[in-house]
Amino acid sequence: MTPKTAHIPGTRPAPAGPGRFTTALIVDDHPLFCDALSMTLKSVAGIARIDTAESLDQALAMVAENGPPDIIVLDLNLPDVSGLDGLARLRAVAGATPIVVVSSMSESRMVCSVIHAGAAGFVPKHSQRPVFRAAFEAIAAGEIFLPEGVVLTKTQEQPVNDRDEAVERLAHLTRQQARILQLICEGRLNKQIAYELSIAETTVKTHVTAIMRKLGVQTRTQAVLIAQMASFSNVLREVE
Repeated sequence: MTPKTAHIPGTRPAPAGPGRFTTALIVDDHPLFCDALSMTLKSVAGIARIDTAESLDQALAMVAENGPPDIIVLDLNLPDVSGLDGLARLRAVAGATPIVVVSSMSESRMVCSVIHAGAAGFVPKHSQRPVFRAAFEAIAAGEIFLPEGVVLTKTQEQPVNDRDEAVERLAHLTRQQARILQLICEGRLNKQIAYELSIAETTVKTHVTAIMRKLGVQTRTQAVLIAQMASFSNVLREVE
């Protein structure tokens, strides 16, 4: 059975057409896996240049210095970060570059959370070469790649129970909404936010309404609690 691809409105499209990826960055702290994955990607996706980073900080520094590659391959568990936090921080600096998560944590709930947080696809670490080939062809064609048996579910308006859920919801904010939420976390009122950002107070109110809708909350206090749960200030610094 072939793994699924899906088009999700609002997601960042990958470069059009198979074989368009010529550079890649693998972010994983296991050297042997990096070597094996590098050989696999060169073989099945024709990627000529592959760099590796063993931590999120190293990956962020490489992207800042050299610019983003054509595609990024990310493990969720790194020495300096785990879960969706690393994806959110890398997503903030990667621009339109697709990020494919390759992880051993491949249960359906995690896969769906990864996709909703902005990844272009998810490949279980134990996958064989044909799966990686299918994944990179799908992502190059602008599709979202899902492992076999995973059905992508919509995010639900329900209480946030852990940090990964908080990061997933925050990933849906625009840059302007993220800046406004940060100012809300600092205790600023709408009038103060409008002055700080040189926009109309009515515009601030519109953004605040959108922020609460995307986070699935009813009050500003609840929005602040989600931001605190996700260490939102750390993610925001990568955007600025």
